[in-house]
Amino acid sequence: MAQRPTWEGHLRLSLVACPVSLYPATSYSSDIHFHLINPETGNRIRQVVVDPEAGEVERKKLVRGFEYEKDQYVLLTDEEIKSVRLESTRTIDIERFVDQKEIDRIWWDSPYYLVPDGKAGLDAFTVIRSAMEDAGKVALARVVLGTRERVVAIEPRGKGMLLTTLRSHDEIRDAAALFDEIPAAKTDKRMVEIADRIIEQQAGPFDPSQFNDRYEDALRALIESKKGGDDGGVTAPPPRNDNVIDLMEALRKSLEQGGKPANDERRPAAKASAKKAPAKKAAAKKAPVKAPAKAAPAKRRRAG
Repeated sequence: MAQRPTWEGHLRLSLVACPVSLYPATSYSSDIHFHLINPETGNRIRQVVVDPEAGEVERKKLVRGFEYEKDQYVLLTDEEIKSVRLESTRTIDIERFVDQKEIDRIWWDSPYYLVPDGKAGLDAFTVIRSAMEDAGKVALARVVLGTRERVVAIEPRGKGMLLTTLRSHDEIRDAAALFDEIPAAKTDKRMVEIADRIIEQQAGPFDPSQFNDRYEDALRALIESKKGGDDGGVTAPPPRNDNVIDLMEALRKSLEQGGKPANDERRPAAKASAKKAPAKKAAAKKAPVKAPAKAAPAKRRRAG
């Protein structure tokens, strides 16, 4: 199945515009997700939307509410929310160009691939991308994704472009409140020299193919071992016991073994146990039971 775009609209630089589409540059399809299961019946738990007074309600009948005071809500329908849509809901309007090094890494958030939508605007798309490549600049623009207008950074990438959402000023916490509490410490030059040599030993190229989630690998091994009712397990690596006397001794030992930990932590975090138990008989399925209604609290006041 072809990948569906997250967003479709136009990219505009001054008077030049072209139709474009946005696709997520990252995928979470391989992540392990769990469901809540009743072990007595084997049934998956069904989530029910419940009003404390009216009981179970249909999701399609609900509206969005903003709580401006305790138990006081302003209610908004989908139509009302759509009525305040900005131009950036369908247009990525480039506002300025900056050097990439000016954007601190803490501001970078989620990446998307930006591609031309059809052949009609291919020439305009190529001109904008090539001009940005020649200038060595990153474009700043705005776009509405979901219900939020985001400032984004756009840069050439191959035949297309990479669009990355940037965090807003309110999303970044001030580090001073934490860093200022760190007490000043006098650095031992000998220790720093040894640490420098350890860094040299461990220096190497950036290889993202080596970045695997060892915990998730262990979960997959556990899941495989338990398929079909097998009672599998995992064995974690033994705890480290370096017998380190002090910081200087720790640095020296690290230098002697090339900067690697005593128990090489780069190996998988856990291995599936080979021990198997007889398969358990599957529990008979029963019809789901509706959750009993809770005692009704005092009625809530609503503000229009």
